[in-house]
Amino acid sequence: MNKRKIPFGTIVITEKAKKLIDEILQTNRVSQGKYVKEFEEKFAELIGSKYAVSVSSGTDAVALALSVMYDYGAKRGDEVILPSLTFIGTANAVLMAGFKPVFVDVELKTLNINPEKIEEKITEKTKAILVVHLMGKPAKIDKILKIAKRYNLFLIEDAAEAHGAKYRDRYVGTFGDMGCFSTYVAHIITTIEGGIVITDNKDYAEILRSLRAHGRACKCEVCVLNTSSNYCKKRFKYGRDIRFVFERVGFSSKMNEIEAAIGLGNLEIYEEIIEKRRRNFFKLKEIFKEFEDYFYTIDEDKDEKLGPHAFPFILKESCKFKRDQLVNFLNENGIDTRDLFSSIPTQTPGYKFLGYKKGEFPVSEYIGNNGIHIGVHQEITDKDIEYIEEVIKNFLKIYG
Repeated sequence: MNKRKIPFGTIVITEKAKKLIDEILQTNRVSQGKYVKEFEEKFAELIGSKYAVSVSSGTDAVALALSVMYDYGAKRGDEVILPSLTFIGTANAVLMAGFKPVFVDVELKTLNINPEKIEEKITEKTKAILVVHLMGKPAKIDKILKIAKRYNLFLIEDAAEAHGAKYRDRYVGTFGDMGCFSTYVAHIITTIEGGIVITDNKDYAEILRSLRAHGRACKCEVCVLNTSSNYCKKRFKYGRDIRFVFERVGFSSKMNEIEAAIGLGNLEIYEEIIEKRRRNFFKLKEIFKEFEDYFYTIDEDKDEKLGPHAFPFILKESCKFKRDQLVNFLNENGIDTRDLFSSIPTQTPGYKFLGYKKGEFPVSEYIGNNGIHIGVHQEITDKDIEYIEEVIKNFLKIYG
């Protein structure tokens, strides 16, 4: 067996992006400007939303979306319900926004929040449900929407890893009040670092533009595209320079022109990227049928389309080997791996202050101890997939 190197992620910087970057550098206008606006417009058009507001990370996307709620009566310390198993950025964003995270266990077969356990966590202080579409697998959005409407709660979608995922022919991120995406380097649409929030609500979009600029009063197009507000008709609305009037507590969270240029290049090849990732995911899925005695994996269920971030699999209870043994074997053979996150309230040291005890989130904790994911990105070839199959077979001959 000839050893191969299969990294977890990749990035594509297209020729269009390189040309735009050259142009941007020539103009010396590298902070937020016309290309950020173009990226927002094209992203919104792709996903099917009216507005898109770019920010500096997927975590900031969630934090700003949650912070919109302060304009609608939320108070600091109010509660947000979210899954106990997700990337740490989701929970960090809740704290960044000034809210208390209230965790709900996930389902083993979907990796997503268990809708049957949400209502028992709702209190008078609950203001939102923050649903995550983990690994590009749509959560059970119909059931969650009904709960949000029943209790008059905001529904925020964390679709950081779920570019291209659909439920009933609608992109995830378009079902709730706002949808949040990461454009980090390992994701399907990338700006290297970055994030974006989509919404159909004009008022939410204006508040988001304010929040990303320290809570600045003016969110009009002139001020978005020109750091000098001298041209703004609203400049003296408050009787003084509106650039230094702040209507709300905000963030410093803007995307820059170079990041937007890379994003615009990625949008041009989006369909190609998503189809290659889906092809690789389902080839691995077919191969893993050989290993069904050892691993759980996720499925593409009726009415949904996966937007694969990676290929997750979880050791079954009957396995004689440990996750670390498999991870070490894969890594030694050039296959890059990642653990499948952790139960945030009970397996993440930084969240001990919330007082949760091990055993409160059994499914999340099981996945946290036994879950792995490997790449399905567009540069992975059929030969790579055959190699992954061969390596796992060799491992199981030794340890299975």
